[in-house]
Amino acid sequence: MRIRSLGVIDDAVVELSPGFTAVTGETGAGKTMVVTSLGLLLGGRADPALVRIGAKNAVVEGRIAVPAGGTAIRRAEEAGAELDDGALLISRTVSAEGRSRAHIGGRSVPVGVLAELADELVAVHGQTDQQGLLKLSRQRQALDRYAGDAVAAPLAKYTGAYRRLRAITTELDEITTRARERAQEADMLRFGLEEIAAVEPRSGEDTELSAEAERLGHAEALASAATAAHAALAGNPEDPEGIDAATLVAGAHRALEAVRAHDSALAGLSGRIGEINILLRDVAGELAGYADDLDADPLRLAAVEERRAALTQLTRKYGEDVDAVLAWAEQGAARLLELDGDDERIDELTAERDALRAELGGLAQALTDARTEAAERFAAAVTAELASLAMPHARVSFEIRQTDDPEGVELDGRTVAYGPAGVDEVELLLAPHPGAPPRPIAKGASGGELSRVMLAVEVVFAGTDPVPTYLFDEVDAGVGGKAAVEIGRRLARLARSAQVVVVTHLPQVAAFADRQLLVEKTNDGSVTRSGVKVLEGEDRIRELSRMLAGQEDSQTARAHAEELLATARADA
Repeated sequence: MRIRSLGVIDDAVVELSPGFTAVTGETGAGKTMVVTSLGLLLGGRADPALVRIGAKNAVVEGRIAVPAGGTAIRRAEEAGAELDDGALLISRTVSAEGRSRAHIGGRSVPVGVLAELADELVAVHGQTDQQGLLKLSRQRQALDRYAGDAVAAPLAKYTGAYRRLRAITTELDEITTRARERAQEADMLRFGLEEIAAVEPRSGEDTELSAEAERLGHAEALASAATAAHAALAGNPEDPEGIDAATLVAGAHRALEAVRAHDSALAGLSGRIGEINILLRDVAGELAGYADDLDADPLRLAAVEERRAALTQLTRKYGEDVDAVLAWAEQGAARLLELDGDDERIDELTAERDALRAELGGLAQALTDARTEAAERFAAAVTAELASLAMPHARVSFEIRQTDDPEGVELDGRTVAYGPAGVDEVELLLAPHPGAPPRPIAKGASGGELSRVMLAVEVVFAGTDPVPTYLFDEVDAGVGGKAAVEIGRRLARLARSAQVVVVTHLPQVAAFADRQLLVEKTNDGSVTRSGVKVLEGEDRIRELSRMLAGQEDSQTARAHAEELLATARADA
C-alpha cells in the first residue's frame, strides 16, 4: 500500500509479506493508520478529519492479490476493472471537504463495490470488534456464520414466513384499529351515494340545462328578434307593400336569367344569386319555425332552475361538474364495497395469521435445533483453541434461550417472543478455570481473556469460512507473559494458510512474525517514506528490546529479544 496525507502519515509505502506481518512502533506513531488505510481500500467510511492538515486530500493505493475464480474477481470484472497479473489495483481518495472517490483496475466505481469485495478478501478485527462480540445479537450472528447452511437454510424459510406474518399483522391492525374511522367513511359514502341517486344526474346534463335556462330567460327577446329577421328576409304579412330581401334577390335573379345566354360571366353570377335565394328561403323558414317552437312557458323555466339548483348541490360537494360527480359516485361505490367487506376480510386475515404463527413456530423450532447442534461444535472448537492460547482449563459454551410472550409463537408447549432472526437469544459463556460457573463473557472475562476468546473465535472461523487476509488491530490488548507468547504462536500457525497482519505493542507477538514493520515519525511529527521500515537482523532486535524494556540498548532486553526470536524460529 502507498499512503499519502493520511493522519500523521505524509507519504509512506507499506509492503506486507505473504505470511505473518507485525506492525510496531511507539504509541501515536501512526500504526493504526495502516489499519485505517486498508479499511479505506475496502470501502470503509471516509472521514475528512483523516486528511492531513494542509493537504487537499488523502490517497491510499493498494495492490491486492485476488483468489482465482472467486466472487471478488467476478464482481470487479462486472464493474469494468482489469486485473494486473492476477491482482487488483485499488485506490481511494478522500478530500478535505468530505468527498470520496474509488477506483478499481483503472475504473471509477461506487465505494459500495469496495465493500462487496472486502467480505471475500479481508477480515478486519480490532478492539471495537471485541466490544461488538459482547452484544447478544453479534454472538447469534457469529454462531449462524459458523453453522453455515445448516442454519442459513432454515433461517431463510423462517424469514420468509416472518415477513408474510408481519405484513398480514400490519394489515389486520390497520383494519381493526381504524374501525371507527372506516365506519365513519362508509357512512359518508352511503349518504353521498344516496344523495346522488335521488337526483339521478345525467352526463352533461348541467351544460344542457344551463343553455336551456339562458334561452328561456330571454324568450321574448329571442322571439321578437326571430320575427323581425323573418320579416326582413321573407316579408311581413301585415305589410303587403313592404320590400323584403327574398323579393329583391328573386328580382335580381330574374333580371340576370333573361340575358345569361349571352354572357357566361353573367350566367355564373345568376347561378350564385339563385343559391343565395334558396339559402334566404331556408333561413327564413327556420326562423319561422324557431319563433313558433320557442317555449316561453315560465313554468318550464322554473322547473329548469329547480333542476339546476339540485345539480349545483351535488357539484358543490362531489365535483366541479356533473361528470365529476358521476365519477365520484363510481369510485365511492367501489370503496364502499371494500369497507363493507372489512368483517369478512378481518376473518380471512385472522385465520391466515393464526396459520402462519403455527407454521412459524415449527420453522423456529427447526432453527433452534440447528443452532443448538452448531453451538456444541462451535463451543468445542473455540475451547480447543483457547487451550493453545494459554487458557488450558477454560471452557466455552453457548446458552440458547427464549423469552415467554403471550403474543408470540408456540414452541415446545410455550408461547415465546419472536423476531426476524427467530426466537433464540444466544449468549456466549466462559468458565475460565475448573470450578468456575459459566458466565457471560461480558461479565466473566477480563480484557486479556476477551482478546483470546476473540482470537480463538476468528481462528475457528478461518477453518470454516477462510479469507486470504486477516488484520488484527491490537486485539492482544491486556495480554502479557506466556499468554502473549501463545497468541504469537497461534497467529503464526494461522499465517501458514493465510496472510496475517497484526498491529501490536507486544514483543512476544511481534517475534513470531515473518516480517516486522516499524512505523516511526520524523522530527516534525510526520511519517514519511522512510518512516515505515522493514526490520531485519540487528534493527529487529533493537525494536524488540525497546518493546520489552523501553530501552533499545539494554543488554538484558537484548538477550530476551534474541531468546524470543529463537523460540519463534524453533516453533516455525
